[in-house]
Amino acid sequence: MTAATAPIGAPATRAGAPRRVLLIAIGTAALTLAVAASLAFGSRFVGADEIIDGLTSWTRGEVAGEIGAISVQERIPRTVLAIVAGAALALSGGVMQAITRNPIADPGILGVNSGAALFVVCGMALFGMTTTSEFLVLALVGSALAAVFVYLVGSVGAGGATPIKLALAGAATTAALSSLVSAVLLPRAQAMTEFRFWQVGGVGGATWESMAIVAPLIAVAALAAFALAPALNALALGDDVAVGLGVRVGRTRALAALAGVVLCAAVTAVAGPIAFVGLMIPHVVRLASGPDQRWLLPLSAVGGAVLLTLADTVGRVIGSPGEVEAGIVTAFLGAPVLVMIARRTRMKAL
Repeated sequence: MTAATAPIGAPATRAGAPRRVLLIAIGTAALTLAVAASLAFGSRFVGADEIIDGLTSWTRGEVAGEIGAISVQERIPRTVLAIVAGAALALSGGVMQAITRNPIADPGILGVNSGAALFVVCGMALFGMTTTSEFLVLALVGSALAAVFVYLVGSVGAGGATPIKLALAGAATTAALSSLVSAVLLPRAQAMTEFRFWQVGGVGGATWESMAIVAPLIAVAALAAFALAPALNALALGDDVAVGLGVRVGRTRALAALAGVVLCAAVTAVAGPIAFVGLMIPHVVRLASGPDQRWLLPLSAVGGAVLLTLADTVGRVIGSPGEVEAGIVTAFLGAPVLVMIARRTRMKAL
């Protein structure tokens, strides 16, 4: 695959420090506004005074007395989960795009989400598993096995694991695993009802207990991804050049892939398989800041947090008094972006 822009992950030359500082400021302001909107909008609009009252009472460990302030306190967990999940998914997508040198790589397209979904639904339907810790273990195993399988299939034939072969292997694996999910669920109406809400992907079921379980894994995987950013830049120059620069190519790819899988699996365990965040955000950030992973990864994390928080807010507004899950909103936004990326990218057989 040959992109019209610089190689995925190659150090940028066109985006200087002032521009990147501006992007950080814009991202921080956008995240602040997204959080305010998430706390304010829903089935009931909440004003600024009620938001302050709700946050003040929450920080003191008290239950607010006014209905608006109570609404704010109820929205805090889902807002926090949207920030963490969006950042983790965007970071996972950025890492996967870097190690595969493929601008359309993300956990959904490479089959990682589907692997997690299959194992979770099997746990629900066959073994009666219901807790977040159980879902986390299942999602981690399923994601890892799917990622390894896609890589092995994409490595078959001349040229090894090329970007286009990985994308095709991921698409085929996703289709196959989705069919297996349907086969498990169809004879089990009760499991299908439980899984249906989880499969769409959303942050409406956020609890502090579930977030506490996955937060350490997300934090460790995110730190690992940031630490690997310079090595990912070297990989973008080619394996031979990376070896000449002292990078252990195999170990770097394995650690980066592990970080990406853990980030995706942890989010999937608590919020379901939310698609397209890992595809859209790194691509947009790359256009704005350049492909230097030292900047792209943290900016992608901020952008993913903004996107998922706004997607959850929009879903609550347009679905009021119910809600449209955030996973549906991100899919609606992500499909046109995927088409745009495909049209902008020149592909050749390798």
